[in-house]
Amino acid sequence: MPPTDAGTDTGAGRPAPHPAGDGEDPLDPPAGDLLDTPADWGPATTSAGVFRLVPVRAERDLGLISRWMNDPAVAAFWELAGAEAVTAAHLRTQLDGDGRSAPFLGVLGGVPMSYWELYRADLDPLARHYPARPHDTGIHLLLGGGADRGRGLGTTLLRAVSDLVLDHRPRCGRVVAEPDLRNTPSVAAFLSAGFRFSAEVDLPDKRAALMVRERTFRDLL
Repeated sequence: MPPTDAGTDTGAGRPAPHPAGDGEDPLDPPAGDLLDTPADWGPATTSAGVFRLVPVRAERDLGLISRWMNDPAVAAFWELAGAEAVTAAHLRTQLDGDGRSAPFLGVLGGVPMSYWELYRADLDPLARHYPARPHDTGIHLLLGGGADRGRGLGTTLLRAVSDLVLDHRPRCGRVVAEPDLRNTPSVAAFLSAGFRFSAEVDLPDKRAALMVRERTFRDLL
């Protein structure tokens, strides 16, 4: 199956950088924990096992994430193939930033198997392309191993992580994502995970499907 962005397989479309000072929310200070401390959210029990988001530590995780980025199925969309320095630079923009975007390993049954980014969509360049609401939270996902792709695991984890966001970010009313519109398996994964297709949006690097999971309808979809 082709790779996806925050979907069933690997990831699509290199996420835009999240520069400090771009799109400030006047309700929030420019520094501090803008994502409500995901490291403290604890595990989620899923049909595939116990899942946890673990904050990325570059000195520990760079080699693994770089190997995933060099998988041709991932590289075609994330565009981070090459030496470890390429992935390191991408991680550094988040690890050294103001907290509006944060990278995580997805650990399932004690095994690191996916890479995630949670970000404040309302403080991101993405907010220029859709009617953002305060505290909208965005997600990116890639599944690292080929054995984890194409069997519905992305859908399971998308629902679990979006549930974690809604459970632990009470001010957040929506979880959003922007997979490449051409990546129909990704869009299908989001729909299966309780997201709805909201709009087509033209981003600098792709035409995307804006996918939205709303707190109001989380138990109905």
